[in-house]
Parts: sequence; structure tokens; C-alpha cells
Amino acid sequence: MKSLADIAAALQGYDPQALTVTQVGEFLAQLAQPLSANEAQDIALFDALGRVLAQDVISPIHVPPHNNSAMDGFALDGSQLSATQALHLRVVGTALAGKAWQGRVQTGECLKIMTGAILPEGLDTVAPLELCQVDTAPDATTVTVPAGVFQRGDNRRLQGEDLKQGHAALPAGAHLTPAALGLIASLGQPTVRVHRRLRVAYFSTGDEILSLGEAPREGAVYDSNRFTVFGLLTRMGCEVIDLGVVRDDPLLLEAAFAKAAAQADAIITSGGVSVGEADFTKAMMKKLGDVAFWKIAMRPGRPMAVGRLGNSVLFGLPGNPVAVMVTFLAFVRPALLRMMGSTAPTPPLLRAKSLEALRKKPGRTEYQRGTVSTAADGSLHVRTTGNQGSGVLSSMVQGNGLIVLHHTQGNVAVGDEVDVMVFEGVV
Repeated sequence: MKSLADIAAALQGYDPQALTVTQVGEFLAQLAQPLSANEAQDIALFDALGRVLAQDVISPIHVPPHNNSAMDGFALDGSQLSATQALHLRVVGTALAGKAWQGRVQTGECLKIMTGAILPEGLDTVAPLELCQVDTAPDATTVTVPAGVFQRGDNRRLQGEDLKQGHAALPAGAHLTPAALGLIASLGQPTVRVHRRLRVAYFSTGDEILSLGEAPREGAVYDSNRFTVFGLLTRMGCEVIDLGVVRDDPLLLEAAFAKAAAQADAIITSGGVSVGEADFTKAMMKKLGDVAFWKIAMRPGRPMAVGRLGNSVLFGLPGNPVAVMVTFLAFVRPALLRMMGSTAPTPPLLRAKSLEALRKKPGRTEYQRGTVSTAADGSLHVRTTGNQGSGVLSSMVQGNGLIVLHHTQGNVAVGDEVDVMVFEGVV
């Protein structure tokens, strides 16, 4: 396990008082390490949605298990097809899905076949029912396949074209989406081996923070961060340990940090990490762990603390509601995903045309709340939600993404393209 000093020494240009967003990401990639594979568990497929695979899922069978028809129609030997002459075939039977048709199809014959039915030996092409002419007589049914419409192998699903027996169907580190659950079920596997849920402890700090149910008082605000962070962590599939609001009291803070470190893989706090904060949070972090206090070249969310308390990774976030969400999305979420064992790539930023001019000075990364829409020509447009103050939580509700104005970027003119981090499925 690397110390913060070791990580910092390997990071080019590291300055805790002037870190770029990129440097923060590089630092946290070293700090936040995956859970041990020894703690993986086998769970039922119905319980696996959102979990992270601890090992490759190896296909025990071919999928599909046989060559089969991709649609209702007539199965035939495609070598008989002609680009210039229609093909006339006699229908000798019907193949249904779920059981093999017994018999053999000769030259000049075909088989009526249903979607998913096994293609008998010698048949490699299916002509869709609606594109063929069927003539029924008392002694025989014949089919006319039009010339030049089909090629050999059309409308056929090959054995193993989806998954081959013995090959990896899903890699370790993959998130189990609804589609992934269906894929595993198609292999006949009722259970799957996943990493255990990441345990994350969270508490808010400050004498000015009110818990829900407390009476309002002058200078105090209700604790929104606790519920925002709870929602973000729950959507990630974490096991959330809620430690509530902790007052600016050394004994209470020490007890909260000790309890969190004893139970959790990661600890998140909000408040108490800015310069000049009139509380004991920073002092207690220093006393109990290996912690660095950063000033990040970003807006909102400049102050942040990171480190370790025992075996737990610590993330000390600023107190303003929007700053909490932005720093979580930009830094904490990717780090927690890494700890969960996820190898999923970072979702790409979208490119959208700005519908308004945006003021921006080079030298810091800005995250502005925005609303992305689709224009009549199919291009993406974005505009801000208005007031971009770090305490305006309503802007995160009104927007559907963050406009990401990068470190070296300057002012944005109307019509310029900007990057957007979308909220869907995350916030």
C-alpha cells in the first residue's frame, strides 16, 4: 500500500496547493485500489443487477447452440439460388422451434421453418415467408423464391455466433446490466461470482448543520448533502453507512472517524476542509490518518481532503451542496468504481453547441450546470441553468448535465462546441 508521499513523489508537478483536475484523477487512481478478490461472493442472478464481476464468465455452451432460422420462412440449400431465375421448391415439412425436424431435404425441396428452429443438415438459407409465393395443391405445396433477392446464408443464425463455448462471455470487472443478466441466463447459469458491495461511511460536519426534524434556527441550514451523497452512493450499488451530522467537537469527530474507519472501505465527509474553517475536522483528519489537503484548480469545489484512515480511503469534500456533487462526480465516483473492481471505461463526454456565451478564464476547470437538448437537425445544444452559485442546489435538479470547460479553455461564444458530462443514471 503506497503512502500519500509515495504517490505524490511519482506525480509530475504535484503541488497540493495548485492541482489540476487531471492530476487529481491520476493521484486517486493510485490511492483507490480494488477490493481483494478473496472477498468475492457467489449470488443468485436475480440479486446481481448493478454488481461487479469478480471473475470472467466463461460460456459452457455455444450460443446459439445450433444453426437456426432468424425468421419465419422456408429453409433451403442456398447453392440453388440464381440471380436471374426464380427458384421453385417443393415443401416437404415444417420445422418448429424447440425440437429438431426429423428427415432430409433433397435438391428441389425446402422446409417451412419457424424463427429459432434448428436448420437441418444441408440447409443454410431462409427465404422469408412474406417474400415468397406459396401455391397449395391437393398433392403438394410449392414455393417460388424470387430471383436476385437472396444470397446464400441469408437469415441464418450460426452456432456460436453470439458466444462460443469455452470463451469469455463477460470479463471480470464488468458491471452487471440488465442485458448482462440476460446474457448470463442464456448460458444456463443461475449464479454469478461478484465483488462484495463496497462499504462507504458518510457524515456531515458543522455546528451550522440541522438534521431533518430539528427546528430552524438563525444561521443554520438543513443537511442536504447527506441525502445527495446517499443517493449517489446507492445508485452505484454501495452499502451506505450513514453516521448523520457530527458537531464541531473533537471528541465527537474522533469517535465518528474511528467508527467509520472500523466499518468502511471508504469514508466521505462534507464540510470542514476549507482554509480558515472554524472547526476541528481538518485537525482530526491529520491526527488519525495520512491525509493531504488540496486546493484544486476548479470551480466549484476547490478545497478537498484525501488520504487514509486505517485501511479506509478518505474523501473530505467541501460543504456547499453543488461543490459536493461536482467533486463526487469528477473524483470520488471514479475512485469508488475502481475500488469496486470495475474496469468499465469512463463514459464519454458529449459534444454540444452552446446556446449562450460563457465567460471562462484559462487556468482552471469549470463545471457549469446545463440542459442538453436535441435540435431539429439532430445536433445537441446546451444552455446553462442560470445562477451557477455553488449553493444553488436547484440548478442540479433543473439541469441534465455538467458543461465541462477544461483547464486551458477560455471564453465560449454562441455556437461553439463544448463538452458535457450527462447525469442520466448517475445523479
